[in-house]
Amino acid sequence: MKPNKVLSMLGIAMRGRNVGSGEFQTLEAVRTGKAGLVIVAEDASDNTKKLFHDKCSYYEVPIYEYGTKAELGRALGKDLRSSLAVYDMGLATSIIKLLKAEGITGHNMEGNR
Repeated sequence: MKPNKVLSMLGIAMRGRNVGSGEFQTLEAVRTGKAGLVIVAEDASDNTKKLFHDKCSYYEVPIYEYGTKAELGRALGKDLRSSLAVYDMGLATSIIKLLKAEGITGHNMEGNR
């Protein structure tokens, strides 16, 4: 299995305390303007995906669906994680570039602050 650069970057961001994970922390980061990027697991429930797409659309935060709950959790050194927010704008931009390089499209990109 080849190393995953996106998940590695999320691990680095987590160690630097630049990630909030789980529904509550992610929503709080979006509402307060701390989130530079939101990632929702591809296997998250439809309700969870809709909730974050709607919130990120309203607050103009880039959002991507990437990885599984298990992969996101493992990258952060936690249990399963359906959602996470990257706080640091530089790290968020770097992760977005990696996601685009993998051909993954995001939403609300015009709102990239």
